[in-house]
Amino acid sequence: MDRMIWALALFIVMYVLLLVFSQKRWIIALCAAFVFVVSGLMPLGGVLKAVNWNVLMMLTGTMVLVELFIQSKMPLRMAEGILRATPNVCWAIVALSLFSGIISAFVDNVATVLMVAPVGLAVAKKIKTNPVPVFIAIAVSSNLQGAATLVGDTTSILLGGHLGMSFNDFIWFRGRPGIIFSVELGALLTIPVLLWLFRREKAAVDSEHLTPVSDYAPTWLMLGVIALLIAASQFKNKPELTNGYICCGLALIGIVYELLRGRMKGRWLSLAEAIDWKTLLLLTGLFIVISGLTEAGVIDAVAGLFVKIGGGSAFWMYVLIVAVSVALSAFIDNIPYVATMLPVVGSIASLMNADPCLYAFGLLIGATLGGNITPIGASANIAGIGILQKEGYQVSTRDFTRIGIPFTLIAAFSGAALNWLIWG
Repeated sequence: MDRMIWALALFIVMYVLLLVFSQKRWIIALCAAFVFVVSGLMPLGGVLKAVNWNVLMMLTGTMVLVELFIQSKMPLRMAEGILRATPNVCWAIVALSLFSGIISAFVDNVATVLMVAPVGLAVAKKIKTNPVPVFIAIAVSSNLQGAATLVGDTTSILLGGHLGMSFNDFIWFRGRPGIIFSVELGALLTIPVLLWLFRREKAAVDSEHLTPVSDYAPTWLMLGVIALLIAASQFKNKPELTNGYICCGLALIGIVYELLRGRMKGRWLSLAEAIDWKTLLLLTGLFIVISGLTEAGVIDAVAGLFVKIGGGSAFWMYVLIVAVSVALSAFIDNIPYVATMLPVVGSIASLMNADPCLYAFGLLIGATLGGNITPIGASANIAGIGILQKEGYQVSTRDFTRIGIPFTLIAAFSGAALNWLIWG
């Protein structure tokens, strides 16, 4: 019991520090991992096994490929092409929002906002309208679909690693529709919300200019990642690090290609900066801490508490997990939350004799969408607001919640409901 109490106390201290000192999260997580090891709560021999290297390799490779993809100007060209097909500003905003959602299913949410937001700003300036709601619509849409695929977001990669899911498993898993169907239903049902919010924006959109694409090779590499991950899904006994090898391997091909073309001069720094080293180190520390919590019996104890609160009902337990995830993710980063809760919901499923996919998918749906409620709930929101502030625009919490709350409620309720019908 003393071992469990000490482990839980250390974890609580770590999480409070993560919330208070958000810029130092990676340092805090690594220090907490060190304390777990030196105190004996986490055996030294199990440290390397505790770290999910496949997840870290996938993230690293994807980050490099996304940077090359952005530098090629292809995403900007795609967004401008979409604008050409829209009749007015209302539909242009809806189209840009859906486009950012589709892109974010394969590209990091923050990177998606950085790609699509300048187009939204240009549209707003051209018709002399307030760009704030346009940016918010783009940000919340990019947050939504990050959970749709294996490479869409850090949290979806964590889910895939925890359940041993391949790229195809997000589409069809164990003989049932995967989580992508729940996410996409939520995305489709947000279209009426956006149409209502921007119903007065009827001005025409002029999009004659199309940004030239500097190189199509990064686009082919991005498509190659998806194709190879799908192909790898067909092999049941593949090496544990297969997905990581694919992402890192194609990223290396992209760098070699740029070197052969003589275009890497002065770009090494941008590629190095594209790799979010702090997130990788944060996850490394969290993997070790969570493994230590499991060793100490904390995960099973917390799962037992949830089961007691849920009253033994699989349905109310599901509602509790989704609701808590939405509420907490509105204010805290969903990466450490999902990393911590995945083992917990797995243990809950075991105690209640339920399918672990039900609670794990519900956790991801709630944690992904909860960030859309407030301006600080997701990194993509903060990135979009930062761009607006540089342009001289201020974003109030009221401005954000006017779009974020109805968007979140519709998407979360519909996605969670379909997930229950499939896996409940």
